[in-house]
Amino acid sequence: MLKNKGHSSKKDNLAVNAVALQDHILHDLQLRNLSVADHSKTQVQKKENKSLKRDTKAIIDTGLKKTTQCPKLEDSEKEYVLDPKPPPLTLAQKLGLIGPPPPPLSSDEWEKVKQRSLLQGDSVQPCPICKEEFELRPQVLLSCSHVFHKACLQAFEKFTNKKTCPLCRKNQYQTRVIHDGARLFRIKCVTRIQAYWRGCVVRKWYRNLRKTVPPTDAKLRKKFFEKKFTEISHRILCSYNTNIEELFAEIDQCLAINRSVLQQLEEKCGHEITEEEWEKIQVQNETSACFEDPCLGAHGSHFSLSNFLL
Repeated sequence: MLKNKGHSSKKDNLAVNAVALQDHILHDLQLRNLSVADHSKTQVQKKENKSLKRDTKAIIDTGLKKTTQCPKLEDSEKEYVLDPKPPPLTLAQKLGLIGPPPPPLSSDEWEKVKQRSLLQGDSVQPCPICKEEFELRPQVLLSCSHVFHKACLQAFEKFTNKKTCPLCRKNQYQTRVIHDGARLFRIKCVTRIQAYWRGCVVRKWYRNLRKTVPPTDAKLRKKFFEKKFTEISHRILCSYNTNIEELFAEIDQCLAINRSVLQQLEEKCGHEITEEEWEKIQVQNETSACFEDPCLGAHGSHFSLSNFLL
């Protein structure tokens, strides 16, 4: 009888162990304990919806403006753990067949995990799942110090039906929302904007320098001085008055003055010189030649002719 009882108890233990392991496998394959699935939040929302339906009351609109609180910037940069409470123990874990899940990490332990991730440069590199940069999208840090997009990790957990790290295959990891990728992306954007601005300032300064300082190369130096010469000549031409109508008016005025002078000469010298007048001119030339230098005789004759005409 004792042997039969011992044999039956062993069979019962084996059956209990098999059921416990089967239950553990089923719980492990379900999505309700995944970190990013937020199954607990959905359950809480269902309970809240039921309580709201029971406690609904009529609200009177008074027409007064209600003060809305704007979300603080500090909350968007705050880091928090997605699964603060460990999942309940399964039957196999209670019987000691499988080890219990690790306890939640403390803030110091999370800081060490984050420092290890920073040393590895995970936030600088793209997401291992989608191979894209983190930018400003939500980012999660696992307890194994690996970093992923929150949406990518959620899609991976739903696809595999397991809570294992995509890189190191660690089971039952813990997740924490961080913003290192967003911070590095902002720094990258700021440095890029500053680089563009500095480049614009330097190019503008260099263009002004090229206009004032001649280059050392012979060909460039020749072009520089040719350009300067054309600029100076253009400025000189622009400084003068190039009104063509005024120029033509001045020419017409000069022609009119010349015509009046010619007309006066024609009036005075228009009659022909007689023989008596020619004899008087010759006498005057001979008398003036006696007192003057022979080489100045021509001048003296012209002088007497001019006196005669006057």
